[in-house]
Amino acid sequence: MMRIGIIGGTGYVGGELLRLILLHPQVEVTMVTSRQSAGEYVFNSHPNLRGLTQLKFVPQDIAELQKNCDLIFTATPHGGSVNLVPTLLEAGLKVIDMSADFRLKNPADYETWYGWKHANPDLLKEAAYGMPELHREEIKKARLVACPGCMASAAIFALVPIIKAGLVETNRVVVDLKVGSSGGGSKPTSASHHPERFGGVRPYKVTGHRHIGEVEQELSALSSEPVTVSFTPHAVNMVRGILATAYTFPTQPIAAKDVWKALRSTYEGEPFIRFVKYQKGMYQLPDPKVTLGTNFCDIGFEIDTRTNRLLMFSAIDNMVKGASGQGVQCLNLMMGIDETTGLKSTGFHPM
Repeated sequence: MMRIGIIGGTGYVGGELLRLILLHPQVEVTMVTSRQSAGEYVFNSHPNLRGLTQLKFVPQDIAELQKNCDLIFTATPHGGSVNLVPTLLEAGLKVIDMSADFRLKNPADYETWYGWKHANPDLLKEAAYGMPELHREEIKKARLVACPGCMASAAIFALVPIIKAGLVETNRVVVDLKVGSSGGGSKPTSASHHPERFGGVRPYKVTGHRHIGEVEQELSALSSEPVTVSFTPHAVNMVRGILATAYTFPTQPIAAKDVWKALRSTYEGEPFIRFVKYQKGMYQLPDPKVTLGTNFCDIGFEIDTRTNRLLMFSAIDNMVKGASGQGVQCLNLMMGIDETTGLKSTGFHPM
């Protein structure tokens, strides 16, 4: 039984990690830290866990974590893990970092996308990017995994097959994302205030979103030339979920069979990728509502022959496949067990 600690357990990502790991048959949560809530029951912050655990939040203490844990999830805000993770690794602990602090391989990219100089650039090369569909073998051997951002995940999943197959222009990729409010975290702001958000569709960080760095990094690694992505999220009236719509432009005439071939060659056999493209019914293309609470990513497409566009769609639950579920999938790989362990659940319908 692997012993798991969670640093920063009061937020939404920490809560989802607890929801999944408490029911995982081969791991045990031994410590959950919080500076503000130390001494309080975990279920005070995450009421859905009432009856599942009597754990209390504890202060962050490296010596106690070293004594009681084998692997740590760091669910801290961006910038909170960069100096913490090296200390955990030196203590002999494995780490799955849920923040952005080790996702980018080039240290200069942190100055570009996050506006700060990386304090531990040597670890960037070592960190495995936590997307099993692309980096499964690296994750298995890693002592540090950097989980992707939720919007980056949705965009990458949609685009990898067609970029890898060389079907579209690499310097003209436009991604539009509709994002639920939980993507903004558990700390309320004026933008997340219910009267301001309810009933609206609000574009935000319209250009230069920091997740672009991850998307371009991962796609460029699969292409013969650099990939440039335009990326605009929209805050919409839902709590969970992301729908990514990627507008791409084929380099030559393509048919549906070409896209299907690219999809199957990339994702055939992947346990958490589903293809969604039907000719009848309500759910002909991916809809995040269908993925809520699950670790699935649904992918579909449509070809617009009139304007020579290939539209790719992906839908995920931003809190599961976009964060904690993907982290648990990486945990399973690091443990050498079936990567679907603890993640085999369907969503709800209706929802």
